[in-house]
Amino acid sequence: MSKFLNVLELKQQASLVDLLAKLGFKPVKKNAREHFYYSMLRTTDSKPSFSVNDELGVWFDHGTRKGGNIVDFGLAFWTGLGFKEVVEKLMEICSVEMVEKRQRPRRAVKIPNYIIQETKDLGTHPAITDYLKSRGVFEVGKNCLSEVYYYVEDNKGVAKHFFAAGWPNESGGWEVRNKYFKGCLGRKAISFLPGHPKNAAMFEGYINYLSWRIENPESTHSIIVLNTLALLNAGIAKAKEFSSIDAFFDRDQAGLTATKELIRALPYAVDRAKCYEGFNDYNDKIVESLKLQLLIERPSNSKMIRF
Repeated sequence: MSKFLNVLELKQQASLVDLLAKLGFKPVKKNAREHFYYSMLRTTDSKPSFSVNDELGVWFDHGTRKGGNIVDFGLAFWTGLGFKEVVEKLMEICSVEMVEKRQRPRRAVKIPNYIIQETKDLGTHPAITDYLKSRGVFEVGKNCLSEVYYYVEDNKGVAKHFFAAGWPNESGGWEVRNKYFKGCLGRKAISFLPGHPKNAAMFEGYINYLSWRIENPESTHSIIVLNTLALLNAGIAKAKEFSSIDAFFDRDQAGLTATKELIRALPYAVDRAKCYEGFNDYNDKIVESLKLQLLIERPSNSKMIRF
């Protein structure tokens, strides 16, 4: 049965908490919505900064500011494996769980019920503004990001309200981000911004795309944003429409592996990660530049005190 389990079913049916338990990780603390662990992606975590919302099927590592679904976790955890190998490993572990429960009545998969109340222009909610400013992309994001206000009903019908910066994907869903959460409302898919008919630029996430846009405001490239490395194949399928592909993936193991897989599929694709060499991704470079700018401006904005 497990060999027929596809990636979509894996993300919908597998439990992150159960997966982590099988890998030997137990939560340090819990609240109504989240389980908190010492990060298994870092060796220097001195407090539980890795959170899992099992109801939504997502995780977030506050130390690296990365998160995603169960496939994204596998890519981050097994850094020496490619996408296909990670999916196969997750399927193997999850199949053990399903075999154990085969004789029990099958429980229906609970898909969170997202209700989007409204969307607004950026600048309405100060927390969203502050988050985007901390990433250095508030101004450049004004024309393509929205504030998304939504709620999720739990099993008892109690609504929990949320807000985040969001951008649409190709399946009509919303990719949403705030300081504490990274996820998707609706069906997960890549995002595409049409531009030049032959030249395209590809990014793992929208924040990195916006970071690139800061330094390339006049570029006419069409834009492909994966929104998760689990959608690399979908990104490659879209990229086949173009004769020139510039790739701006993260410089961690998962990003490097994805870059190799992209170039293997499309040999004319070019790895452009050198433009943020020394940083994990494009946004890390922009954030560091922002910090340096603030340090330079601070003395001129301060009054000298004489004694």
